[in-house]
Amino acid sequence: MKQNLKSLLVAALCIAVLVLFFFQNHAIAQDKVKKIDEFVQIHHDYGIFSGTVLVAWKGKVIFKKGYGMANIEWNIHNKPNTKFRIGSITKQFTSMLIMQLVEKGKIDLEGKLVDYLPYYRKDTGEKVTIHQLLTHMSGIPSYTSMPNFFEEISRDPYPVKEFIQKYCSGDLEFEPGAKFSYNNSGYFILGAVIEEVTGKTYEEVLKEKILDPLGMKGTGYDHHDTIIKNRATGYRKTLDGYENSPYLDMSLPYAAGSLYSTVEDLYLWDQALYTEKLLSKKMKDLMFKVYSSARGQGYGYGWFIGEKKLPESEEKLNKISHGGGINGFNTLIERYIDDRHLVVLFNNAPRAPLGRMSDAIIKILYDKPYEKNLPKKSIAEVIYKTYKGKGVEAAIKQYQELKEKHPKEYNFAPNEINMLGYYLLDRKKNIKDAIEILKFNVKVNPKYANGYDSLAEAYMKNGDKLLAIKNYAKSLELNPKNTGAVDKLKELMKEK
Repeated sequence: MKQNLKSLLVAALCIAVLVLFFFQNHAIAQDKVKKIDEFVQIHHDYGIFSGTVLVAWKGKVIFKKGYGMANIEWNIHNKPNTKFRIGSITKQFTSMLIMQLVEKGKIDLEGKLVDYLPYYRKDTGEKVTIHQLLTHMSGIPSYTSMPNFFEEISRDPYPVKEFIQKYCSGDLEFEPGAKFSYNNSGYFILGAVIEEVTGKTYEEVLKEKILDPLGMKGTGYDHHDTIIKNRATGYRKTLDGYENSPYLDMSLPYAAGSLYSTVEDLYLWDQALYTEKLLSKKMKDLMFKVYSSARGQGYGYGWFIGEKKLPESEEKLNKISHGGGINGFNTLIERYIDDRHLVVLFNNAPRAPLGRMSDAIIKILYDKPYEKNLPKKSIAEVIYKTYKGKGVEAAIKQYQELKEKHPKEYNFAPNEINMLGYYLLDRKKNIKDAIEILKFNVKVNPKYANGYDSLAEAYMKNGDKLLAIKNYAKSLELNPKNTGAVDKLKELMKEK
C-alpha cells in the first residue's frame, strides 16, 4: 500500500513539473508573440509594411498574422492564408526539382548545358554546367539586367525556348566558375532543363514532386489570367499613396520567380526540409553546401547560407535564407536550423526592410535587445505634404525644424530627400522645385554620391548642361563605380 502511495506521489510530482514547464514555456512564448506583434505593427502604422508574417519557434508556429490590405480597392485585409507572389524564393523550389532529378540519375551536376538543351548556343553551352547555373557562377548575362527589360520586354509573353534563345543566350560576362554573379537567366534555363528531362511542364513537375506531397495547397505558378482565391494585389507606394504595380507577364520570371505562396505553406516547406520526404540527406547536404561567397554570405543551390551573430553574445546562429522581389511584392524566408526557428515575411507594397525586420524578430526570440531595429517615420512623406500645401521653401524649413527638435523620430537618411526630389522630377510635377530639393540634399549630405547624380539629371532635364556635367563629375568623384555617370558625361560632352 505504501509502495503504491509513493508511486502515486512521484507520478503526481512529475505531472506537476510537466504542467509547470508547459505554462512557463507558454508564458515565454506569449511574451515573444506580444513583442513581435508590436514591432511589426509599428512598421505598418508608419506605412512601411503591408503583408503577412509567420514565426516558428523550435519548429512550432507561435505567431502568424496579416497587416494592411491584400486589396485596397475592395478593402480586403491581408491574412496568413493570403497568396503573395514570392519572386526569387521560387529558386529554392527549382533547385529542389533539379536535385531530385540528380538523385534519380537523370541530371548530372557537372553535365553541360547543351547536354540538356540541344538548341542552346554551343560555344557557351559547352562550357556551362548545371552546377554553375545553380550557384550563379555561369557567366551568362541576367536578362533582368538588360537596360530595356522592364520598359520594353516584361509585358510580353514568351514560350520558354524562344525566350532562352532571345534573352538568355548572351555572350559570357566571365569564364564559367570564376565568380558569383546573381543571375535570373540561370534559373530560367534550369526550368527549361527540368521540362526537357521530364517531358512535362515546370508547373506540372513542381505540383507532382513538391506541392502535392507536402500539401502546399496555397502555392502554385502564378498566371495573370487564372482566378486564384485569396491572391494579394501588388502595389507600389508613392508619396501620394498607393498605386497598382506595373504589369509583368508571369511567363518571364518562370523558374526564377513566378510562384505564389502563403506564409503557412512556407512553414510546411521549412518543416519538410528537416526530413527526407523530398530528398535524401546526401542530396540535401549538397544543396546546402557553400560554393561561393556573395553579399557577406555563402551560396548553395538556391539558398544563401551563413552565420548570424547575436548582440551581447558570442553565439552565432546558422542561417539559411533567401529573399524575393517582383513587381508589387518583396518577400523573405529565414531558417535558423540549429534551433529550428523560422521567420517568413511577405509584403505587397515594397518599401519594407524585411531583413532588418527579421533581424529584430530573431533578437526577440533569443531575448536580445532589438530597439535599434525600430523604424522611424519617413521625413520625405511628412515634408511632401507641406510642399503640396505651402511650397518648397516651407518643406525645407520643416525638415530643418524637425531634424533639430525630433532627430530620433524621423528618418533623415540622404535617400529620403533624394526620393522626394526624384519623385517631383520623375512625375514632372515641378522640375525647378525638384532642383531646389536636390540642391538642399547635397548641401546637408555633401558626401552622398547619388544625390549629385540625381541633381545632375534634374539639371539635364531642365536644359542646364554645364551644371549637369559638374554634378555628374562630383558624383563620379565620390563613387568611381558609377558607370551611369560616366555614360551621361560622355553623352553631354559630345553635345557641347
